This record gives sequence, C-alpha cells and structure tokens, in this order.
Amino acid sequence: MNRQAIILAAGKGTRMKSKMYKVLHPVCGKPMVKHVLDNIRGAGVSEVVTIVGHGAEQVQEVLAGESKFSRQEEQLGTAHAVAMAQEHLGEHTGTTVVICGDTPLISEETISSFIAHHENSGAKATILSAVTNQPFGYGRIIRDDHNNVVKIVEEKDASLEEKLVSEISSGTFCFDNAALFEKLAQVSNDNAQGEYYLPDVIQLLQADGEKVEAYITEDFDETLGVNDRVYLAKAERLMRKRINDRHMMNGVTLIDPETTYIDADVVIGADTVVYPGTVLAGQTIIGEDVFISANCDIKDSTIGDRAQIKQSVVTASIIGEDTTVGPYAQLRPGSKLGKAVKVGNFVEIKKSQLDDEAKVSHLSYIGDATVGARTNIGCGAITVNYDGINKFKTTIGKDAFIGCNSNLVAPVTIGDESFIAAGSTITENVPESSLALGRARQTTKEGYYKK
Repeated sequence: MNRQAIILAAGKGTRMKSKMYKVLHPVCGKPMVKHVLDNIRGAGVSEVVTIVGHGAEQVQEVLAGESKFSRQEEQLGTAHAVAMAQEHLGEHTGTTVVICGDTPLISEETISSFIAHHENSGAKATILSAVTNQPFGYGRIIRDDHNNVVKIVEEKDASLEEKLVSEISSGTFCFDNAALFEKLAQVSNDNAQGEYYLPDVIQLLQADGEKVEAYITEDFDETLGVNDRVYLAKAERLMRKRINDRHMMNGVTLIDPETTYIDADVVIGADTVVYPGTVLAGQTIIGEDVFISANCDIKDSTIGDRAQIKQSVVTASIIGEDTTVGPYAQLRPGSKLGKAVKVGNFVEIKKSQLDDEAKVSHLSYIGDATVGARTNIGCGAITVNYDGINKFKTTIGKDAFIGCNSNLVAPVTIGDESFIAAGSTITENVPESSLALGRARQTTKEGYYKK
C-alpha cells in the first residue's frame, strides 16, 4: 500500500517570540521539523509533502531533497493547509499521515504502529490519541458505549461531562488519501474564526457512515506540541532523556545522564564512559572504550577507540585510536590526530595533521601544519602561520624534535629527524637530520648590579 505524509509547517509561531521560524528551532541539535520528517521516513512513508508559509525558504533549505513542498499563502486553518498538498497527492491512493511540524517527540515506532492500526482496521480516518490526567486545552475523543469514536470536541465547545474525558487528540491523523481530498473540498469555514479545520473531515466521513478509529499512544509526552520557549525546553528535556536512555541501553556509561547533553545524531560505541557536564553535538561519532571526562564540548567530530578526552573543546576534528587530548586543549576545525598522539594541557590545534605518536604536550599553538610521526613539540612552541593578511603552512617531518619556545615562521619545512634548539625562531627550511639554532647570542655582564 502507498504511504505518504503531509507535514504542517506554515504557521509563523508568534508565541516563540523569535526571529527564527518556529519549526526550525532545534531540539537536541536538530530542527523540530527535521525530527518529524526523519521519524516519518523511518516509519516507511515513501513521499512527504511539507506545507510551508512563513519562512518557507529556510524550511525548504533544511528539508531539501527529502520533501516536496506546497505553499499556504494565507493561514486559513489546518484543513486549508492540508488541501494545499493536492497538487502532489491529489491522485494518490493508500494512506496519508497528517502531522504537525512542531511535534518532534512522536517517535518512529509510534508512527509505524499508528499506520499499521489504521490500515488493519479498514478505517477511512484514524486519530492519534493519548490519555492524560491533565486534558485541559486539548480536543477530547468522544466514544460511544461500544468504544467507537463519535467525534472530537474542542475544549471551548465541550460540555462539563465531555471535559472530564481523559483521552485527547494529538492533532496527528491517518487518512485514506482519496477520502481525505474528497472531504477537504466539503469543509466549511462557518465558525467564529472563519477557518477550515481538519477535524471537520472526521465528521464528514462519519456522516457518510465511514469508519473512524483512534489509536492510543502509550506515552502522552510524545504528543507535545512546541508553541513557545517553555515547551521547547520541555521537549529538549524529554528528547534528551530518550537519547541518553538509548545510549545506556546500548552499553554506554553516562555517569550522570541528567547533566550530559547528547544531540540526536551522535553515535557512541559500547563501553565508552562520559562524565557529567559534557556536550556531544552535531554529527559526532565516538568509538568504543573512549573516556570523556567532565565538561568536554565535542561537536561534529570523530573519535577513535580508546581515546581519552579531558576537559577540552573539540570541533570538526578527527582523533585517532589511543590518542589523548587535554586537559584544557582546543581542537579547532580541520584538526586530524593519528593514533596514540598526545595533545596536552593548554594546546591549541587548528587545521593541522599530527601523525601517529606525535606529541604536543603543553602550552603550544599548532596551526596550518603537518607534523610527522613520533615528532615531539616542546612547551611553548608556535607555528607562526599568519602575516596579518594570509595564512601559511608549516611542514614538520617525522622523528623531529622541536625545542621549547620555538617559533616556526611559515612557510617553512623541518626535515625528518631534525632538531630545533629551544628558543629558536626558524625562518628558513631545515634539511633532514640537522640541528637548527635561531636565537640571539647570550651576553653576560658580570657585576652589573653593583654598577
């Protein structure tokens, strides 16, 4: 059976009080609407249409290549928004899921079960519902004595008896596609707001004697819609717990999950240990048996097995197996460390490659450089890569020794097995197996104090 989805993402989201379009606000490092699309795709939906309006260009950029788009120029209600997808789905058959772009917590598993229930029941429409002891503000699912769905009644229209009902509508629906677009054409805007409401399709189907179902999701929190910053924070907290629980169930040790912040797309290998206060963000991939101490900030980076990262910042970098970084080091974008490399305290690496077993133990800046295997760079050494206008490269061979407080003024090449004396400023290439000194001759004036 064909499966398609319509994501409603045309509203401005004024309650967010933000310059950023509502559905683009991130939850655990990924825009809300991208969570929705990924979960829909994971549930086996083959074609997605996103309804855009305010901020259309930004939404289309985020979902480019993964969704088709239809534009709702005027926000005239949810039924009107869904009707915009007719240009893409009007002639389709099968099941169509309608879901809001601000519901990032509805999981792939729930969507899969929801679709399966709809298709197995033979219903023309199925409502995703949940049970809560705080139903205020939600539309209630009203059932008859045989447990059949009779209607959805909104809070403002509900009787006192109906307001006591604990089953609520999530605003997510499954429809028979042909029935959906047939009934959308019949929806009226004869109401106080003058808008076209999607739940009216349910009533039209029931008036024709068609079967309508409601599928109750086990977790009410999944139905959370993010309309303001308070709910954004709540969604972040719930999503973070889900992510952290998944990693722990997969064999990762999080010493304090409540103070460990892991983005949705981060991958972590078994037996890795992560201490509190750490942020693992973006497209980060961490191997097995890695040790990450408290208060690390790692983003868009790959870390090999058995590496150790201590109180450091790592951004868009690659760290090899058995390598140690920190404490208090910074790896800026483009840094690549080989196996068993040591980057020590207060070292900054930028757009540089350090080959296997190289060492930069403390208080150094290595920028726009390549460093050969087993080379040792002493305390306070600097690659002088910037003349105020352009950046230049430093190349250091393997098995070299760079003495403390050396300045390597790029562009410059240091050959294999060469030595740079401590305190030298090197401005010319150094051949292999050489010793280079570039410091002022010492002058000592005895008895100077008495004079």
